[in-house]
Amino acid sequence: MKTDAPEHVEAPAVEHERPDPWDLRGGPVALLRGVLDRPLASYYLLLSTVTLLVLIGLVMVFSVTSVEAYVTTNSAFTQILRQLLWAGIGLVVFWLCQRLPARTFRALAGPLMIMSFVLMIFVDFMGYVGNSKTPYGQNVSPVRLGPVYVDDLWLHIGAIQIQPAELAKLALILWGADILVRKGNRIVVWRELLMPLFPVAVGLFVLVGYNDLGSMICMVILFCGLLWTAGARARIFLWFGTVALTGIVALIVLPAHKSYRLDRLKAFFDPSIDPLAQNGRYQYLRGLWAISNGGWFGVGLGQGHLKWGGLPNAHNDFIFAIIGEELGVVGCFMVLFLFGALTYTGLRIARRVEDPFRRLVAGGITIWFVGQAIVNIGGVVGLLPITGLPLPFISDGGTALVVALAAAGMLTASARTEPDAARALHARPPSRWVRLVWAPLPPLPRSEPPGRGAARGAPSTVTRGATRTDGSGRST
Repeated sequence: MKTDAPEHVEAPAVEHERPDPWDLRGGPVALLRGVLDRPLASYYLLLSTVTLLVLIGLVMVFSVTSVEAYVTTNSAFTQILRQLLWAGIGLVVFWLCQRLPARTFRALAGPLMIMSFVLMIFVDFMGYVGNSKTPYGQNVSPVRLGPVYVDDLWLHIGAIQIQPAELAKLALILWGADILVRKGNRIVVWRELLMPLFPVAVGLFVLVGYNDLGSMICMVILFCGLLWTAGARARIFLWFGTVALTGIVALIVLPAHKSYRLDRLKAFFDPSIDPLAQNGRYQYLRGLWAISNGGWFGVGLGQGHLKWGGLPNAHNDFIFAIIGEELGVVGCFMVLFLFGALTYTGLRIARRVEDPFRRLVAGGITIWFVGQAIVNIGGVVGLLPITGLPLPFISDGGTALVVALAAAGMLTASARTEPDAARALHARPPSRWVRLVWAPLPPLPRSEPPGRGAARGAPSTVTRGATRTDGSGRST
């Protein structure tokens, strides 16, 4: 008997479409976004980035200084042991700065600023006396006050050598952020910035720039970063930029004992200058030769040759050129990637924290690091004039490393106070000894009811996809 029912036909198998790895809705990009959405992503990203930069710096300082140290002291470890000592001190300072609350930094801002002025006045005065007593064309003989004397940019106190300009950078960020927070919305009026912010900042710029123009340029950059983070108007930047540019030109042209500044500027704008007659041109060309000699993958760690007296300041200002020679383009891009990650993380922290003082400090420190790195690397590769600035966390130098790690400690403390991070830490707090040894719990956000999520195992208040605010009512 026939039936009209159709025969059963199996449906063809449907081949599942493979996810596109570059699709923003899936693949590695979605994985990265998921990692960055975690509450403590800023903290761990900042911690790992700074750690890698410091480790790269220690390895490269040993590579650059080992041969010269062996020739002069019969030990290849003389300079790296000194840098390791400073790194250890910097780690202790980092630990202290990430534990201290914001009110402590605000209380220290004024004394640090006064100390910076006193040290810079002393360094400039001692340098001026030494220059005035030295016949023209001879090396400057420093004036000694017992174990204390000044040698160019450095203040020597017995066996300790410090660079006060590095301390002035941190003091300017803390003091400037405190003043801007006190003024609040009044900073939109330029007259409010005249007392006392601009006169004090310009005075510090002049004192630092008299002996160290590179540090002064860095301070101008970080000061602009503070104003930008605070929301200052564009005309304030125009006015301040005009004054700063005029002062930089004057400090390049006027000081007779700093004629090399003008030579470096001429060498940058005139490639035909004899490299043997102009030190700035010679250093710039040798740096380019070091980078070109490295190729894509470098000649090998420790195998570079221009660091053996062929490149001035290879351990400090031009350490990026040695990275290019020994680690190649790949090593250079790795360093650039780490500074890019540091920039992203710092601005992310500045956008998310609720405390206005921490927001300004985070923005100022981030602009300081990225601005100094751009000026240093730009001078090495010939995109900017040579200024003598070290590469943050990498170049040889004790004071610069300790101050940079102190600033990084402040950033990590701010990362832990992000609303999502604070809620997550209170929801599942670490053990008591971890809080005692490493860092205490941050305060809960202002909108968080007291005691919510404080018990271990309490449900997290962070939900994926929820709208966050940056402390000023704007969603992030």
